[in-house]
Order: sequence, then structure tokens, then C-alpha cells
Amino acid sequence: MSNLRLARQLLRLNGDEMSKAASEAFRAGVMIVVARAGTDEVMAFERSDKPGNWQLPQGGIDLGETPVEAAWREMAEETGLRSTEVRLVAEGEWLACEWPAEVRAEKQWYGQVQRWFYFEVLDAAVEPSPDGIEFVAWQWISRDRLAAEVVPFRQSAYVRGLGLAP
Repeated sequence: MSNLRLARQLLRLNGDEMSKAASEAFRAGVMIVVARAGTDEVMAFERSDKPGNWQLPQGGIDLGETPVEAAWREMAEETGLRSTEVRLVAEGEWLACEWPAEVRAEKQWYGQVQRWFYFEVLDAAVEPSPDGIEFVAWQWISRDRLAAEVVPFRQSAYVRGLGLAP
């Protein structure tokens, strides 16, 4: 069975079933989209290990943690944003991406299966504080530009997760 076929089977599961099953072949995680109301812009963060590469905050789901708890935790850890600055507006679908061979060689999984979460800033002047570990800078960026510029193996998930036409 191909890795992506396995990921598609995992996508049919929900909640705890997804987290448990995904952990064996695909890392179960969350993807965080923080938008500015009334615009097409989302917060993108520059990776500390790959200058010039921008992406959305994301991370794994810890044992015993729900996906929404993981989303709030990862957002706080990576961006410094909390419920006093953003609000959760929607929980999206689970989307999968298979890592290329050079990334898989460094990991124990074939890729990621992530639940997408959508937030809005409560005030347009809100500024995140990148953690300095995973991210070193941030910017507002249009959804289509971010999807076009993210690493190729994530592009199809970003196109779908950001609500763009494929």
C-alpha cells in the first residue's frame, strides 16, 4: 500500500482514532491559520533553520491531548498568541502530506496528517512573537502567495487548507 493511500485511509477516521492510527505511519498534528478579518491575508512565519522559507505554525498532538488543545498550545509556543489576541473561528478537515525521501530519512514517519484550525486576530494591530526556535520572523501574506511559496511537498495541503482553487 502506498504511503498516500494509507494517509487517505487515516483521513476517514476522526478524533482520537486519527491521532492513534496516524502516529504509527504519519505524524498526527495540527495546522494553524491566523487571519486578519476582511482581508485575504494570513500570518506566515519564517523558519529559523531555513531562512527565506515561510509557513504556517504547526505541530504534533501530544499523548492525551485533543487536536484543539494542541492547536492552542502550539500557537502559544511558536507565536506567543493567546485567546486574548485571537479567536478560534473554525475547525477544518484533516489533510495529509507525504514527506520527500530526504525529509523521511531524518524522521520516523512517512509524513504528516494534520487537522487545520482557523483563527482570527481580535485586533488588527496584534503582533505575534516568533519563538526564536522554530520561527524568527513573521509577516502578513496573501493565502495564494503563501501556498505558491511553501515547500513543494506541502503545496497541495496548503491549497486545500487555505481554500484556494487547485
